[in-house]
Formats: sequence, structure tokens, C-alpha cells
Amino acid sequence: MGKPSYLNFDESKYAWKADINYRKNPGSYRVGKGEQGVLICEPYKSEIGRYWRFRTPEIASQSSEKIYALFLAYLKDGDFVGADMARKYLQMGYTRSRRYANYKSGRKYNANEGYQELERGTGDGQKAKSAAIFYDKWKLAESHEIYAAMKKSWKDERG
Repeated sequence: MGKPSYLNFDESKYAWKADINYRKNPGSYRVGKGEQGVLICEPYKSEIGRYWRFRTPEIASQSSEKIYALFLAYLKDGDFVGADMARKYLQMGYTRSRRYANYKSGRKYNANEGYQELERGTGDGQKAKSAAIFYDKWKLAESHEIYAAMKKSWKDERG
């Protein structure tokens, strides 16, 4: 297996930039794939990220409820970028929880061993429950009719 793709990351080619205020400049936002841009796009990163937690199922439940409430508030305000970022945080809650459920350290590769993939199944069962909680909220957000229509329109117009 080769090295993880993030090792060859080229920031200059990344569509999302840390120096852009995406609320003031929503036309600069791209939906992208999966969770792309989630840890960069301000002010949403600061607004949503402070609630993003998954240590236990109870914490994950509170976190996903708060982030979903933000998702709905962004939709109500007609703020697609905010809604999409909230959806990405819900998705990231799922993927990161699954990572810790699969790998005790949360790391998939051993950098000291030529980025050999670590053994799966060593993780925390509580994180699997956290992942399920986030998964349900993520899918609920994705299937929201208003969000789906806004996302289709956004992608058709802007990418």
C-alpha cells in the first residue's frame, strides 16, 4: 500500500482558503466531496466546530443535536454554505468516530513503518455508538428537501 494521500497535499490547488470569510463571500464556496473544507471555511468552522464532540455516545448525541439545530437555522436563514458546513460536521462526526472505533489510536497508518496500515478492530466500541448517532443526523440533513434543492442548485451554478 502506498502512502496516504494527505502526505502529498498541495494547498495551492485546494479549493477552500483560510483567508476567505465564506459568509461574506459565499460565491467562493464549493461543495466538493465529503468533508472537504470543513476545517477551513470561516466563520462556520468556529461557529460549528466548537460543538463537534464524539467521545461518548451521550456527548455525540448532544453534539449532533446542536449541529443539526445549526443546520436547520442556516436553512431557515437561506444560508446554504452554513447548512452544508453543518452537514459536513455531521458527516465528519460519523467518519472520525468510525476511525476510533476501528483503530485504537485513531490513526490508520504507522508513519514509523513506511505508512503501513495498522490493524483494524482495535478500537473503542463506544465510538461505534457515537458514529451511529452522527450517521443518523448526517443522513437526516442530507435528505432534507430544502437542503437537497439548495445543494443541487448550488452545484449546478457554482460547482
